[in-house]
Amino acid sequence: MMLLKLMERIDRRQFSLHVISLTDIGTIGNRIASLDIPVEALGMRRGMPDPIRFFLLVRRLRQIKPDVVHAWMYHADLVGGLAARLAGVPTVIWSIYSSNLLRTSANLLTKLTVSWCAKLSSYLPACVQYDSHQGKLYHEKIGYRERRSLIIPNGVDLKEFIPNEQARRDVRQEIGISLHAPLIGLIGRFDPIKNHSGFITAASYLHCDMPQAHFLMAGQFIEWSNPVLRKLIEEANMSGAFHLLGQRDDIPRITASLDLACLTSWSESFGIVLIEAMACGVPCVSTDCGEQSSILGDAGWTVPIGDMKGLATKCAEFLLHSEDYRKRIGKTARARVMDKFEIGAIVRRYEYMYLSFVDQAST
Repeated sequence: MMLLKLMERIDRRQFSLHVISLTDIGTIGNRIASLDIPVEALGMRRGMPDPIRFFLLVRRLRQIKPDVVHAWMYHADLVGGLAARLAGVPTVIWSIYSSNLLRTSANLLTKLTVSWCAKLSSYLPACVQYDSHQGKLYHEKIGYRERRSLIIPNGVDLKEFIPNEQARRDVRQEIGISLHAPLIGLIGRFDPIKNHSGFITAASYLHCDMPQAHFLMAGQFIEWSNPVLRKLIEEANMSGAFHLLGQRDDIPRITASLDLACLTSWSESFGIVLIEAMACGVPCVSTDCGEQSSILGDAGWTVPIGDMKGLATKCAEFLLHSEDYRKRIGKTARARVMDKFEIGAIVRRYEYMYLSFVDQAST
């Protein structure tokens, strides 16, 4: 998503763009292509090294002749970085969006990939760009080279994610609950690292003290047809209080409808769903993983990783406050995003990064 946001806003008068996916084009690739940006896919199979397609990538890069190859995430960092060097590309930049690999569900191949990236980081990339200080510290601890790094956080469009009272009313009508019912949400794809089971546990704690509360989840595979989610909700006897919306294209509207947004992840470098909620004036409660504490500042609350009872308590404490207090926290949250995470300012930092390394390569 951050790549898409960058492609949408980068200065096309200064930069010519070309996107290559190691696997397939996918939903995000199609959205990038709709911006009149060339997008192509190598068709590599996930988890399977593919020397033939690797050398096809080398050949393709020799044809395109980019000044910079910017690889996003571990496998692309390794494969794209090596291919770029073989193709004679003068500048390679890696991006990392993880803060603690040991807490993720990463498989053996991914862990081996990270190990090789750590070894190559001292000379293959011109720099490693992280989205958080915690991610930088963790990767340097496991061997990434310190001197070749910088931090550019994720950003949010303040014209897209806005406070929206109409959305609050419409979404409640859509899911069939009272306008006055507290609505707590978790936005994110179904993945063990996101800890949806923890959110359901927290909801069950909160529901004991606040039976009028409802809970919304949205994202890829967040559906009643997901047997794991369905079983967890039914075992908690919470079916009547949960609303699973699946993958939506109106996330700003869904987010703006919430009274509280939660992040329950075991590991998360930079919780972009938090700044999206904050931009909508929605306060947040999060596990203290990655950079979440510094993202929220005084506009939200964190609890220890895995402490779902504590998360439920923080939610209840907020919801029991006066409406004036809740609105004041929401305004503080949006102001914090305006100051630190506005997407236009973030994109300009990417542009500056590219130009500075092109200038270095040409001298």
